[in-house]
Amino acid sequence: MNKKKDHVFVWPIYTRIIHWLIASSFTFAFIFSLQENLLNLHVAVGIIFGLMLVYRIIWGFVGTKYAKLNTLKLSLAELKFYFIEKIRNRWREIPAGHNPASSWYTIIVLVVGSIISITGLLLYGIQEGKGYLGFLNDDYYMYMDILFDIHKYASYFVLVWAVIHIVGVLIEQFYHKTNMVFAMITGYKKAKGEDSKIGKYKSGLTYLFLFMSALVFFVSTDGRNNPFVASKYKQHDYKHESFTYYTECGACHHPYPPFMLPTSSWLRVKEGLKNHFGEEISPIMKKGENRISINDQTVIFNYLVENSADKSTREVSVKVMKSLDGARGRKSITKIQYWKDTHANIPNYIFKSQKVKRKSNCFACHKNFEKGILEDIDIKIPK
Repeated sequence: MNKKKDHVFVWPIYTRIIHWLIASSFTFAFIFSLQENLLNLHVAVGIIFGLMLVYRIIWGFVGTKYAKLNTLKLSLAELKFYFIEKIRNRWREIPAGHNPASSWYTIIVLVVGSIISITGLLLYGIQEGKGYLGFLNDDYYMYMDILFDIHKYASYFVLVWAVIHIVGVLIEQFYHKTNMVFAMITGYKKAKGEDSKIGKYKSGLTYLFLFMSALVFFVSTDGRNNPFVASKYKQHDYKHESFTYYTECGACHHPYPPFMLPTSSWLRVKEGLKNHFGEEISPIMKKGENRISINDQTVIFNYLVENSADKSTREVSVKVMKSLDGARGRKSITKIQYWKDTHANIPNYIFKSQKVKRKSNCFACHKNFEKGILEDIDIKIPK
């Protein structure tokens, strides 16, 4: 390599690839997490983030000189002196490898980033019932909120430190004039020291992880039809599961998935058939009325109870039950606090639009809702 005057070659291409993939995958995963229907993309880039962290940890033992973890400066005394010298001496000499501040930031990203990745994978299996860990949903669904909080706040923690890190780099670039911004672009750092040596065999590790990342990203963006993202929940066929429910309730409206409401709600629906959302459902045929026999009402109610929210480990079911917190269920899903919270940011005019018409028309925004599929990637709000 060509030696630059007053510079040392610190970061080979492998290290730079790791750095930028970790930074970009975390950034995009965070952005995608802000939209429910981008869950598949959030998971896809989140997996890349996790794979790159694994790579970086391995690289910390077998990588080039300045990338090794044993070169990190983690002494608190060194950290204190670094900031004192930074303030006192604008033109101080900087180390070729990690300084104390970037050393601590590296540890934060590796440790807290690993927590984010692990809880993310667990959440995907436990909360969403998807992927290779979907089998965990049955036994561990009660921990989804705890995992979500850890995943969420750990992400915010890393985000805050990433901002601090960027500010620090910019101060180095424009105040201390150390050209720090370009170090992770060119690989050269304005410092003194020995150049990093690039071993040929190490490129194989890099290409292996890059291939794995590209493969996982490609299959994960599918969002539905492969083992990485496949849901443990199968679509409902109400016609075959309960022909009575399908024909009698489906005669007036789309049959709603039973797991959307608890037993107490279905009981209130059954008890309120004389005023069933403005209509009377009677076991006796009368002019201008709908008729469902007592026997059919019992069959329908039993089917709804057998598949109700309190019998399901689906995310929506668990959160509906938690939202009720022991209170008796509402007749309508739109009256339950969980529904209100998840739809709070949708403008009221959307519900009144020609394509939606009413808040209870879940079918307008949730593709495949009539099959009992309630996937984030299926959400499409009509404009």
